[in-house]
Amino acid sequence: MKAYVQVYTGEGKGKTTAAIGLAIRAIGAGKKVLFLQFMKSKVYSEHTILPTLQNLTLETVGKPFFIIKEGMKSKDELAKWGDEVVVF
Repeated sequence: MKAYVQVYTGEGKGKTTAAIGLAIRAIGAGKKVLFLQFMKSKVYSEHTILPTLQNLTLETVGKPFFIIKEGMKSKDELAKWGDEVVVF
């Protein structure tokens, strides 16, 4: 079985839309999808529909300083947090 990785980066719009479109095509072809997002806030509208799709696993991560601006963590705390994140 072949596995494919698609990475979308950069400023501007279209990254999530492109990723969702490709994920839906893959699911339609009988594939399993891991949809991994590095986000800047906690709530996005696609999080209501993506978890309902069969054969799609949604994982959303983001460093705490992206998500919570108040009480930003020190560089040492952020480094420790980064060491705890595991991407399979």
